Amino acid sequence: MKRRTLLKSTAGLVATSLLSNKLIAAASTIKQPSFMPVPDEIRKFGDGRDWFFDARFGMFIHWGLYAIPAWHEQYQWRARVPRKEYMKLAQQWNPAKFDPDHFIDLAEQAGMKYICITTKHHDGFCMWDTKQTTYNTMNTPYKKDIIKLLADACHKRKMPLCFYYSIVDWNQPNYPNQGRSHELPAVEGDSPDLDKYLEFLKEQVKELCTNYGEIHGFWWDMNVTGHKDPSINAMIRKLQPAAVINNRGFDGGDYGTPERDLNVTAAITGFTNPTEACQSVGMESWGYRKDEDYYTAKFLMQSIDSYLTRGGNYLLNVGPTAEGLIPKPAADLLQQIGKWYKPVKESLVGVTLANGLLPNKNIQLTKRGNTLYVHFSKDIIGNGIKLKPISMMPKTAILLNNGKPIACVVNLSPSDHAEQKAYLRLRDLPVEALLDTVLIAKLEFDRPLDQITQTGTGKVNEDLIK
Repeated sequence: MKRRTLLKSTAGLVATSLLSNKLIAAASTIKQPSFMPVPDEIRKFGDGRDWFFDARFGMFIHWGLYAIPAWHEQYQWRARVPRKEYMKLAQQWNPAKFDPDHFIDLAEQAGMKYICITTKHHDGFCMWDTKQTTYNTMNTPYKKDIIKLLADACHKRKMPLCFYYSIVDWNQPNYPNQGRSHELPAVEGDSPDLDKYLEFLKEQVKELCTNYGEIHGFWWDMNVTGHKDPSINAMIRKLQPAAVINNRGFDGGDYGTPERDLNVTAAITGFTNPTEACQSVGMESWGYRKDEDYYTAKFLMQSIDSYLTRGGNYLLNVGPTAEGLIPKPAADLLQQIGKWYKPVKESLVGVTLANGLLPNKNIQLTKRGNTLYVHFSKDIIGNGIKLKPISMMPKTAILLNNGKPIACVVNLSPSDHAEQKAYLRLRDLPVEALLDTVLIAKLEFDRPLDQITQTGTGKVNEDLIK
């Protein structure tokens, strides 16, 4: 510990003792600390699906024919491409450089603990050896089952694998395309029939749940029809008991899925139900886009921290190229995020929420035992922070990002003159030196966290302002 830090910490300990004596003498009773309401711990499933609550951070992969034009995963719809023209892309599908271990390597480098891949997006092209349609990867120059290749690698390396499946289908003739949101109008030769399409869908889901070993999740998307049928999710649960199912399918599923949203859907203090946010590294597309603009690593770190400190999971997406490679800018972002995430992971996994402890909405808090983690998931405006109403010095205070000690003091700030109370301050934070990251402080106390605040009154000793 640096000499200056030690002197400040020692002064703070003396100050805390003086403050405690003064308060005891001045106040006949000390009220119990009041906290902002914090939701109860999110109830777990109590079965094989509980892996979800330990994993926290996963890789989303949007990949399909749309990687060839390299513009957007909804290229067929957004670029107004006729179905017959779009289907010709299958004749070019040959991701010869695809290496599933490379995908897993990058996920692990980022600190991710599971993978979710698109098996079929809205365009209807299937990334596995399905027997329900010829519009699949086996009938292309590639002639390989991509889902099997990835599943085999994930099983070998014990990486949980989840499957994305779009209910909307721009190719299957029975899907009732009507030009609604994320739909295209039916074309000549189509026979719109929701019942028949659901038969097709159920057979495909059965293939995915029986031919690829254990899977850990099913990620529905775009139930535009609004059709309800709990038996479909029941079939998935029967075939794959460890699979968590999201809320975009044919019933409420197991968890919510806010998308590209940092603040609005995240409660201030925490989620009350299982939640998994999803975000892409690209600002325009989830699939590969050759001239994509990318979010900054810091923005993504702030987003990840914001959701994980509220009890949610986070699924961060990359879009591989038509060759089967994760683009370098995306790979660089994952590696940069991993360099931040791994040192601070202890503050995000296996912790409980403590966001009600401080009224400062720019700070998120998690806790484990007598340890409090302070997350600066929003930009810090100065090199110090007052953690009011905490009035006790921690035994130790370190910055998880670099493992270095943090200077701490408990003293009276001019802004607290009216109440004459001293509060814990963290000082000389290396904000300028670490502008490109999210700072997280680890504070260990010698008492339960519900005892580190004080609400009594009394005149503060002048020594506490030094």
